[in-house]
Amino acid sequence: MIFVTVGAQMPFDRLIATIDRWAGAAGRRDVFAQIGETDLVPEHLTWAARLDPIEFREKIDAAELVISHAGMGSILTALEHNRPILVFPRRGALRETRNDHQVATAEWLAGQGRVAVALDEAELTRKLEALDEFQAPGEIQRWASDELLSTIRDFISCS
Repeated sequence: MIFVTVGAQMPFDRLIATIDRWAGAAGRRDVFAQIGETDLVPEHLTWAARLDPIEFREKIDAAELVISHAGMGSILTALEHNRPILVFPRRGALRETRNDHQVATAEWLAGQGRVAVALDEAELTRKLEALDEFQAPGEIQRWASDELLSTIRDFISCS
């Protein structure tokens, strides 16, 4: 199953419409999307506007691939569950968010080798056509490392 999520705050119709077209053309019936509160009604996806936290984690656990906006909650949850994730950031210029912070986040994480990134609809479709190339990135721990916590404590005590 492919799990698509737009996060909990707002819809992301450009992502959902692209996935919906791809699923229809590819004959995929195993795509579930959490789409937010929107007027868009996908034709080729099973979907829900919202998922509670337990349902969300169940979808992540069942997914062979997670596709998400560049929201850290979605990304970290996928990585905690050792699921490959394809990130499609919201764009400030398209008024999907207030600036391009999601683009910067996605590109930084891609540089770390933890996520795959598609920056436009054509690239997203190309990457979806190569699903067999996605691999789990390796599970991350749920809490900050002792080294990070120590660095933060040292910084706070010096202030």
